[in-house]
Amino acid sequence: MGLDMFLMGRYNLRYGSESEKLGAEIESLFPDLANIPSHWGTDTHKVRELTVDLGYWRKANAIHRWFVENCQDGVDDCGTYPVSRADLQALLELCQRVLGFRHLAEEQLPTQEGFFFGGTAYDDAYYQDIEDTIKIIEDCLRLRPEWDFEYHSSW
Repeated sequence: MGLDMFLMGRYNLRYGSESEKLGAEIESLFPDLANIPSHWGTDTHKVRELTVDLGYWRKANAIHRWFVENCQDGVDDCGTYPVSRADLQALLELCQRVLGFRHLAEEQLPTQEGFFFGGTAYDDAYYQDIEDTIKIIEDCLRLRPEWDFEYHSSW
């Protein structure tokens, strides 16, 4: 057990040729769908959205605390919450600042105690979480603007 954290991306495919093309590819992966007729006037089913796990952390409690305070209105309930591109950009800049000026870590991106939340020291593991977060967010921000993001945690 422990704090597991996920950043998910959702891409809306409700309209257009991308939906039909992906529908055909999905049906080739799941042949049992061929037994269910499409009601869209096409030979394939429409795929409405694509959901992808884009980031994963384990016991990165400072990052979790940031999401709870900035995207979840302080509610820490293992729910799934929307995260805007502006939120991701703000967390990216904060992580870059803390990584560059480590004396700011405790003040600007503090750790959080919790059952199964991992260590609270500002040590190599803490800074590795920061580096991992920077990479995850940079990758997310390179995606098309049509992507929406969500954060989910569990413990």
